[in-house]
Amino acid sequence: MSSLKYIDELAKNREISAYKLEKILADDECDEYLFALANATRKQYAKSEVHLKALIEISNICQKECFYCGLRKPNKELKRYKMSAYEIIGYAKQAASSGYKTIVLQSGESQAFSDELMCEILREIKNTGMQITLSLGEKSYKQYRMYKDAGADRYLLRIETTNKALYKKFHPNMSLKNRIKCLVNLKNLGYETGSGLLIGLPGYTYKIMAKDLLFLKKYDFDMVGIGPFIPSKNTPLSNEKVANIKLVLKANAITRLMLVDINIPATTALESIDRQNGRKMALLSGANVIMPSITSGKYHELYSLYPGKFRLDMSVENTYKNFNNMLFDIGEKVSLSNGNSLRYNERMGL
Repeated sequence: MSSLKYIDELAKNREISAYKLEKILADDECDEYLFALANATRKQYAKSEVHLKALIEISNICQKECFYCGLRKPNKELKRYKMSAYEIIGYAKQAASSGYKTIVLQSGESQAFSDELMCEILREIKNTGMQITLSLGEKSYKQYRMYKDAGADRYLLRIETTNKALYKKFHPNMSLKNRIKCLVNLKNLGYETGSGLLIGLPGYTYKIMAKDLLFLKKYDFDMVGIGPFIPSKNTPLSNEKVANIKLVLKANAITRLMLVDINIPATTALESIDRQNGRKMALLSGANVIMPSITSGKYHELYSLYPGKFRLDMSVENTYKNFNNMLFDIGEKVSLSNGNSLRYNERMGL
């Protein structure tokens, strides 16, 4: 039976049961309708504007052992690095002068940077006038508060999956409960808070995926990043299959229909699978953010979450121009706003 009526129900009510979500996910016949509806919803709320946010991969040092990630601590083949404060601030200044409104600092989960040094970096970047997004993993409430006081505006912490068995299997010595606690702490501190999913892990079913999507709705996040599982060498899942890109696009579209005014990135991983159309397809199925890496080649190659990670071998300024041109070609343009999601602005009364 066609899932068309369930898609219409979701678009109308912004609410849906897990059972009906499963039916949408399992039905490929209505995909184009779903994508078109999500794209129209994005345009209704975000207009034809896309936030361009500069990503700096500040360190690949990680203390975690996640089965799917090339940065995992047991990977002894990976050369580790940590950028200096001077390098990080230099990249941020280049981004600001090129037109970016937001800088994103991403790293493995570790204490490679002391809290004092991180706060110094944040204060210096804040002087450029840009918004700051952090993606540094699980930290204490005190640390999150310190970063916020030093100038951080947003925080990305993907849950990956809420299924207890899968989470435990693929995240040794980690706690799903603590992950959720961190997300709650971030929201309580006034961060624009983002989470997200990793689609296509071994054992990942439509039923699990439906519940994961409803988790995003329940916690009413301001940003949601959904990416495909891509097997990486030197990990326990190196011989598994790449995720179905269409399923990732469906998750994006469903998220847009459930959370109409949030920010949804067109993840780099999608473009790594389909270099010609990955990001474009994400934008046309509900995404409204692009976060290109502006990290130089020597570091970018070492930030190997998965093989073949997409990067334009261009200057910071030319990377901005490239995406600006790509957006123009599909009838979009770079947003000149500060990059906040409409949902966050509404929540905070901005």
